[in-house]
Amino acid sequence: MERIQHLHNESLIIDGHFDILMDVEIQRAKGRRKVIETDYVNDFKDGGINLIVASLFIDSEFLPEMGTRKALAQVTALYEEVDESSDLIMICKNYEDILKAKRENKIGFLLSLEGVEPIGNDLRLLRIFYELGVRIVGLVWSRRNYAADGSHFSPVKEGKKGGLSEFGVQLIEAAEALGMFIDVSHLNDEGFWDVMAFAKKPVIASHSNARAVTQTMRNLTDDQIKAIAKKGGVIGMNAANMFVADKPEDGDIEHLIDHLDHIVQLVGVEHVGIGLDLCDAFMKYISPDELARMKEKPFDVVKGHKEMKKVTRVLIQRGYSDEDIALILGKNYLRVYKGVFK
Repeated sequence: MERIQHLHNESLIIDGHFDILMDVEIQRAKGRRKVIETDYVNDFKDGGINLIVASLFIDSEFLPEMGTRKALAQVTALYEEVDESSDLIMICKNYEDILKAKRENKIGFLLSLEGVEPIGNDLRLLRIFYELGVRIVGLVWSRRNYAADGSHFSPVKEGKKGGLSEFGVQLIEAAEALGMFIDVSHLNDEGFWDVMAFAKKPVIASHSNARAVTQTMRNLTDDQIKAIAKKGGVIGMNAANMFVADKPEDGDIEHLIDHLDHIVQLVGVEHVGIGLDLCDAFMKYISPDELARMKEKPFDVVKGHKEMKKVTRVLIQRGYSDEDIALILGKNYLRVYKGVFK
């Protein structure tokens, strides 16, 4: 425990993907205030989390007409939360902001797009989201948009899949010119390889595991893992049980770290991070009918950010050095951020 506590005190710990703002915006619309301070900060502190990459995720029911409005509402919710809890949380727009959050013992929030539906097919809107603080561009969620096709969680009836559209290529070029970088989680295989062909800067997969360990389209093949590493990118380990193990009974932290081990053995410890994509707290927004249609109810194998020390414990037990663990917990992401952000 002393070694774990030392690592969490000294490391800058990053969760590379969390859909927190969907929940915060909904709760604030119901009249609540200080949602992050009340519902999340204690768990972040208990787990030693310093930076949350907060995604702008838009439910399909709001698309296409409400995509931009919902994304802006989520950004506004974060800014209002920071105003109300400025002693505890802050928005990070550059590398120095992230270091400042750690130094001042605040939880930093870095904004990302989980699907570019909020900008539709209007490239001019990308600059607006950049000015608001968005620094990471996830081209798709698991559905088709103007930029590319998404990878579904399980096979669906569909026609011929596509890679990047002309707009998708333009989007990558514009994002990199602004000082943003591309996140390939949720892209289908065709789109993934197009990104590798067009992206000039490091690429991340913020919340994807290894397909060789658990067979799902949402996980990455060995060749894809090698391609991300070749570009200097990082792959964040996803705690959703369906991406961790083929059987629900195998959904645990040990099996999650099996994915990390596989990637480390393939390309080195410099290319793995944490992207938990925790969703248990958001299951309340799924209707009973939708839950009934699910073959199995999904769950997080890491039960909240407060369990991050359990992740560190398993890393120690697997023989990772303190320096390796520091890379995994956040330094690998920081390398990409420092190299790309302006």
